[in-house]
Amino acid sequence: MGITIQNITGNTAMVIWPKMASCADSFYSVMYHPNWNSMLSSYSRKNFQKEERVPGSQSSFVIENLTPLTTYILCVTCQSANPSSDQCRTFHTLEQDPASASNAKKELALGIWLTSSVLLLIIAGILLHGCLHLLCRKGQEQPEGRNRTSEDDSGKTWTKSMTQTSEELSRQSQLIQDTERKNSGGIQLATMTENPLTCTEPIMRTSKSQELVPMTEQHSAMN
Repeated sequence: MGITIQNITGNTAMVIWPKMASCADSFYSVMYHPNWNSMLSSYSRKNFQKEERVPGSQSSFVIENLTPLTTYILCVTCQSANPSSDQCRTFHTLEQDPASASNAKKELALGIWLTSSVLLLIIAGILLHGCLHLLCRKGQEQPEGRNRTSEDDSGKTWTKSMTQTSEELSRQSQLIQDTERKNSGGIQLATMTENPLTCTEPIMRTSKSQELVPMTEQHSAMN
């Protein structure tokens, strides 16, 4: 079939094949597998670890994420058919380039840093939301406490005013009673002053009655 493998590195390889008329309106299957042993494995499609589908208009494909210093077998067929030996090639990946290794490490570190940053932002957002929620609750509780305090103060003031009012009323009623007593005593004294005979008449009548009694007795004795 004339399959060619070029630009082999530690992680990538480029495969080129001639176009087939039967796959012009279909697709090509690029199958590859590491550590191939032709004595133990057949060319069956199910024995390949990876399979990539390439549009029929293309005749090349770059394989990525290969393992350095590893032997691969690669086959190209039309429409996922089982390959034959003339449709397959083997190749060996190179040692990983230090520059690419450092780039991979940088990419890994960058990915870890981005993930950590996102997690920290999420945690900070959750904490900020919780703090704002607590502040809102405290802000709502303080006016309620002030209202309760003002209500208690107003209740105490009202109770105090009612107590003072009741005490004032009791004092006024006591003064009225004392005034009435004084007025009644003054009226009696004035009455006695104006009519002194009213106090002496009973006494005088009693004395007269006592005088009349002996005279009556004497008159009866004489008879």
